[in-house]
Amino acid sequence: MLAHLKKNKILFLDIETVAQYPNYEQVPERLKLLWDKKAYLLARGEEVDPETAYERAGIYAEFGKIVCISVGYFEKISQKLRIKSFFSHDEKSLLVAFVNLLQKHFNSENDILCAHNGKEFDFPYIARRLIINRLKLPKSLDIAGKKPWEIRHLDTMDLWKFGDYKHYTSLDLLTAIFDIPSPKSDIDGSQVNQTYWNNNELKRIAEYCQNDVLALAQVFNCYQGKEIFKEVDLEFAPLIES
Repeated sequence: MLAHLKKNKILFLDIETVAQYPNYEQVPERLKLLWDKKAYLLARGEEVDPETAYERAGIYAEFGKIVCISVGYFEKISQKLRIKSFFSHDEKSLLVAFVNLLQKHFNSENDILCAHNGKEFDFPYIARRLIINRLKLPKSLDIAGKKPWEIRHLDTMDLWKFGDYKHYTSLDLLTAIFDIPSPKSDIDGSQVNQTYWNNNELKRIAEYCQNDVLALAQVFNCYQGKEIFKEVDLEFAPLIES
């Protein structure tokens, strides 16, 4: 599976997102009314408390924001998998830093973006937040008018479906069945919003995001029939806020 792909052309990525505001009460009135409608639709007409539901606002690009993008790519000389993170309280600054990486190193027609559930979440979320921040879409995320085979996006969840559209498999489950060390650290995805707004632990979120990128690359390696990476094959960039 995927044996023909060149590893130096792949950028593995994962994002962490939170609600735009610390709590429901601080949401501007215009957005609050629109969130109320969104919460009602999510509840499928059942009774719902928009304030309680706001804990999930970070899932939606219209009501959330990106606080971290972690990436993994192979160094040309050492061939080590280098993992680094763009994280900041200022979403625009981290998006600019991420786009600069794409434009400098992953801007050719052969370069590929890879994420788990990326087609449903990471790729469109990044694109939407770029537009909201008045930033130009990089070539790899500007898919308007492109034919399906021209879109250079890989989704490890989509690949695992083998055509089964109803099948959902988490990254954590895939690491378990391939006997890859779990990417989950002291927090999980459901705790990111609280970790950010209540505890102000952005670097902790970045570490969690990096673990997911490593797990993603490990799973992809297994898809190619290769052994998992060892510690000597990895290089982590220092965690410096964007």
